[in-house]
Amino acid sequence: MSATETDKSSVDNDSGMAAKDPAKRRRALFIVAAVFILAGAAWFLLWFFVLSTRVKTDNAYVGGNQVAISAQVPGTVVAILADDTQRVVAGQVLVRLDPTDANVRLEQARSALAQAVRGVRQQTSSASGADAQVATARLALQKSEADLKRHLPLLAAHAESPEIVQHLRDGVAQAHAALDAATAQSAAAHAAIEGTDVAQNPVVMQARANFSAAWVAAQRDAIYAPVSGYVAQRSVQLGNSVQPGQQLMTVVPLHDLWVEANFKESQLRHLRIGQPAKIVSDVYGDDAEFHGKVIGLGAGTGSVFSLLPAQNATGNWIKVVQRVPVRISLDNQELDKHPLRIGLSTEVTVDITHDQGSVLANAPAQQPVAETDVYQQMASKADAEAGQIIRANLPRNAH
Repeated sequence: MSATETDKSSVDNDSGMAAKDPAKRRRALFIVAAVFILAGAAWFLLWFFVLSTRVKTDNAYVGGNQVAISAQVPGTVVAILADDTQRVVAGQVLVRLDPTDANVRLEQARSALAQAVRGVRQQTSSASGADAQVATARLALQKSEADLKRHLPLLAAHAESPEIVQHLRDGVAQAHAALDAATAQSAAAHAAIEGTDVAQNPVVMQARANFSAAWVAAQRDAIYAPVSGYVAQRSVQLGNSVQPGQQLMTVVPLHDLWVEANFKESQLRHLRIGQPAKIVSDVYGDDAEFHGKVIGLGAGTGSVFSLLPAQNATGNWIKVVQRVPVRISLDNQELDKHPLRIGLSTEVTVDITHDQGSVLANAPAQQPVAETDVYQQMASKADAEAGQIIRANLPRNAH
């Protein structure tokens, strides 16, 4: 083959390769564009069907009640019956104070109540005696009037001296005065007891109230747990002289907990009360998923209620995205299986598919947030013992 033919063949090959390169380039660009389009479509579908139907935050922590245990009466600590991490039940004694002074005051109140009952009984007997005096004075008046009436005809017939008749008239006047005095004395005696029995007499009721107060004060030398939970932050020690209101320890009920999820203000648009939520805690990870619902949104951002609120009206200002606490309830049955502690970190995802609910609560709560009957039982026991003292000091036929 000649050199001319060789050069011609090379030119033909180069032109063929150049013709194929644009086609490959277009194909590659088409594939890349298709990949981007598919990725964009997938992202759009993911956002439309998944991401747009939920809001998520990891700025969320387990919350719960922290019941401060404090003394109600002054005293010296003689026994500590619960320590940190231990479980206690409602009504259990946690701390005991020296009962000496309280017991002395209780015995004084007991004696005063018994004396009040006997005093009212004595007043009742005195009132009965005053009634008898009224009857006697009335009979004396009737006798004096009868004597005067019998002697008046004799005076008209000049068979009786005027001095004797005048003496009889003076006797009638004296009898009237004696009857008035006896009636007044009877009324005074009845004023203290009229309209009530011995147990309902104001003097007895006052003494009964004083006894109940002394009984309750004596019982408060034992400091009870108002709720069931776990002890934390015990600071009381033996021999401490405590005052009313002084915090001794804390009881944390771990059965009724919630989650405070701090969402950004840009995430609040579709959040509503009642929306379902999923909670994953850092302590269990994906091994335990908790379920709850939105039960309320905070009344302000966290910065507003901080110790030093931000002063945004100053000259230098930098916008910071604010967060609002959203309370998420927890299922107690799930808490029983996987216990949580207050303050633990969690990740909260709220389903906002249905956003037609309320943002704010429409009505006040119908049930108390928390309640205890420990102190009501104490008052009822005091009243029952006061009733026993009253019955013991009544007449035997009145029991």
